[in-house]
Amino acid sequence: YADPNSGNKEITWMMLEAGAETDVVNSVGRTAAQMAAFVGQHDCVTVINNFFPRERLDYYTKPQGLDKEPKLPVKLAGPLHKIITTTNMHPVKIVLLVKENPLLAEVEALQKCYRVLDLICEKCMKQRDMNEVLAMKMHYISCIFQKCITFLKEREDKLDGFIKSLLKGREKDGFPVYQEKLIRESIRKFPYCEATLLQQLVRSIAPVEI
Repeated sequence: YADPNSGNKEITWMMLEAGAETDVVNSVGRTAAQMAAFVGQHDCVTVINNFFPRERLDYYTKPQGLDKEPKLPVKLAGPLHKIITTTNMHPVKIVLLVKENPLLAEVEALQKCYRVLDLICEKCMKQRDMNEVLAMKMHYISCIFQKCITFLKEREDKLDGFIKSLLKGREKDGFPVYQEKLIRESIRKFPYCEATLLQQLVRSIAPVEI
């Protein structure tokens, strides 16, 4: 059990990398993330909530059960892990991370990656200590990957075209409508309707007009 009250996110990250458990509770039944939130150390909360051990991803790089091939080629595990653990969730940032890695910026690679993200999302929702935040994050990145595939297949300017669409503001006030619609669509497509997080998001977003 880590002490998140010190507010040092580098140490928090190092402890997580070394195998610190995030779901262990203290004497008053609080996890490290809950204690950090309680004392206002929001950077530490972000680090804990975005942590995903590399071993959990490497599991998909080995054939399971009757599979002849692994679901995720070994060469894609590193680049995908970098995106999974990023704390900057801006869609442009995620597309730039895809674009900067030639191994990842291909239709077939992204198809494999988004399917693995969907499996991780399902696992997060079905495990005993359900992690809705991580599930939603995996689903959101999966949706962006699927949109990357569409642009790679259909547009000559490929991922640059996607980035332009995300940044383009409407005439009257420069508001990025395409980006807003993409984020709303990804929330709407989250497959676990009973999730508290989904219901909270829908309640806060639905009344707000684009």
